[in-house]
Amino acid sequence: MSGTSTDNPRFIEATWPTPQGVHAGVSTRVGGASPEPFDGFNMAQHVGDDPAAVEANRRELQSLIDLPESPRWLEQTHGTTVVGPEVPIGAEADAAFTDRPGTVLAVLTADCLSVTLASHDGREIAVAHAGWRGLAGGILERTVDRFSVAGDELMAWLGPAIGPAHYVVGEEVREAFMRDYPADASAFRGASAQGKYHADLFALARARLRRQGISRVYGGERCTFTQSDLFYSYRRDEGRTGRMATVIWRD
Repeated sequence: MSGTSTDNPRFIEATWPTPQGVHAGVSTRVGGASPEPFDGFNMAQHVGDDPAAVEANRRELQSLIDLPESPRWLEQTHGTTVVGPEVPIGAEADAAFTDRPGTVLAVLTADCLSVTLASHDGREIAVAHAGWRGLAGGILERTVDRFSVAGDELMAWLGPAIGPAHYVVGEEVREAFMRDYPADASAFRGASAQGKYHADLFALARARLRRQGISRVYGGERCTFTQSDLFYSYRRDEGRTGRMATVIWRD
């Protein structure tokens, strides 16, 4: 699972050259027990879906990809808290790190970017939920700091997120990134009289990872907004939608 993609429409495997035994990927909305507008493979309990349907979906995911345990679901806050190497279920955090085999890390997204990280030897792994607030606040930098090795000994995979053609933000978002890194202005296009820009979350994440010494960055080609058959999108679905799960673990 570490290096090749899958034809299974219910779970998209990360395509990155991790060592044998490291597994990662993201669930889709295909199948599942959830009714509209969460149809059908929703992983989130906080969006108004039937709790029993969500639990059924979570069990199905665990069976579908043969997880060694139930994922360590977080209570995400759009902040910069990272937990680990022990990851208690329900921890208030937006990223998790571990060096323990069999521990399944997970984040939920529906337009925000998910980022999985692994050391080149496969001994340490992490996953982060990175919307614009988390990215600007340093969630990726804080996650990288948890590793015992330098950034040039890490690799990253970018999961699906809302693409720049559909992600319109205000001037305050652009300023939040440019405050520390003026070069990040290149990830914002199409200024209007109202101070609106098209923001590229993938480019912003790559820039921050590169500044941490991580040159091996994969993924980042799937748009949640346009691929409605596969992904939930908070903006496209006007806030009433489910969530995908990005998971990573090692044998």
